Amino acid sequence: MRLFRLSICLLILSIALSCASEPEEKLPNIIYILTDQWRASAFGYTGDPNVKTPHLDRLADESFNFRNAVSVIPVCTPYRASLITGRYPTSTGMFLNDAHLPQSEYGLGAVLSDRGYSTAYIGKWHLDGHGRHVFIPPARRQGFLEYWKVGNCDHNYNHSHYYAGDSEEKLYWEGYDVYAQTKDAQEYLQGRAGMEEPFALILSYGTPHFPHHTAPEELKAHYPLDEIILPPNVPESMVEEAKIEAQGYYAHCEALDNSIGELLASLDELGISDNTLLIFTSDHGEMLGSHGVRPKAKQVPLAESARIPMLLRYPPLHGKSGRVVETPITTPDIFPTIFGLLNLPIPDTYEGDDLSKVLSEGSEIEDHAVLYMQLSPWAYGGEYKREYRAVKTDQYTYVRSLEGPWLLFDDKKDPFQMTNLVSEPDYASIVEKLDGRLWELLGKIGDDFHTAQWYIDRWNLKPGDHGSIPYDNEGNVPPQSPQLTKGAS
Repeated sequence: MRLFRLSICLLILSIALSCASEPEEKLPNIIYILTDQWRASAFGYTGDPNVKTPHLDRLADESFNFRNAVSVIPVCTPYRASLITGRYPTSTGMFLNDAHLPQSEYGLGAVLSDRGYSTAYIGKWHLDGHGRHVFIPPARRQGFLEYWKVGNCDHNYNHSHYYAGDSEEKLYWEGYDVYAQTKDAQEYLQGRAGMEEPFALILSYGTPHFPHHTAPEELKAHYPLDEIILPPNVPESMVEEAKIEAQGYYAHCEALDNSIGELLASLDELGISDNTLLIFTSDHGEMLGSHGVRPKAKQVPLAESARIPMLLRYPPLHGKSGRVVETPITTPDIFPTIFGLLNLPIPDTYEGDDLSKVLSEGSEIEDHAVLYMQLSPWAYGGEYKREYRAVKTDQYTYVRSLEGPWLLFDDKKDPFQMTNLVSEPDYASIVEKLDGRLWELLGKIGDDFHTAQWYIDRWNLKPGDHGSIPYDNEGNVPPQSPQLTKGAS
């Protein structure tokens, strides 16, 4: 009996030692590459005949490529607020550029820290609301505290500012900021390689947002005006202006592609590619004259503005071969999906959907629809100066204005959205179905779809004539600016 008991004890001890010796599975690093105003169609892998993006084309071959990704509001600050909070603009009041994201929100940096990540942020922030060029103290960084080289907003790409760590000294990126920020990200990665604690880095570029003429001259030379091919939805009256803007736009895109290629090479050289979940995306698109909307514009519900690229590479899940994902995704869904994929707890505050099973199970969600919107449009004029709510499915874009059903496009048959089907009798049942889905999604977030002024009053905002929170040419917000004392919760 004594020998039997000894054998049992040794067995239990052996099992315990065996379990103790098995290392816990290390969380992957996360790199989120965010560009500004890069529309979903402007890549080699999507068929643009102009732009040169070989590195991102290769990344697309190795990634989950969300073909139907949309920006929840196709404009800078509102997208970023939704990404950082996992919530919709109607829930946070963050629907105007240059508004202040309240410190009461459970910011992404804090969420990542609570899940074991060291956080880093490089580049454009555009969530502070105290001025475009001000120092952002740690309390207003939404939990991104470990590594910080950030300017709130600056589109002077050859002399753009930033602040490093907790220093209030205003610094400037050396030369063209895309290259300088990429170099800084590479140095950050070198410093992190070999550390046990996983990191989460957001690398937030300011381009290819205008001004487009400030792109590197040697890259602009790759796009002679007479060789630029515009899509068929650009009217003749816009062609000349659109080509001039497109030249610099594509040059910015190529510069980004080159830089992202260097970043991907660094991951390989450091041996951390296979344990890094990497996302490449943009906050919104760029009209470039499509449908007669002036170049440099966004916010409108059309594909050039609302649809964004989204590539997610995670080699342990899909190896070296990628997959096109048809299931739509919108901004508040992004980090719930990432956390679901990594089996990490999703904050209760998040309003987006966890779509991780689409990736882990190799499936699609049939008839899935996602919501995007515009609460308070800028003064673009014409028929697009209106509030809207929209849904995107894998086939259709449906848009409702305050007057009722407004736009319906079959994006598979009509990728340039040349034919509005909303009043066609043969599509009446589809309009009815999608309108029902729209109201269902609005109901989930408690949005009854009011006028722009209703939301402006609710959140105690006073936008300038251009439709966003006013700021001067140095990026300062006037002292009376209302986003500093936002009223609703």
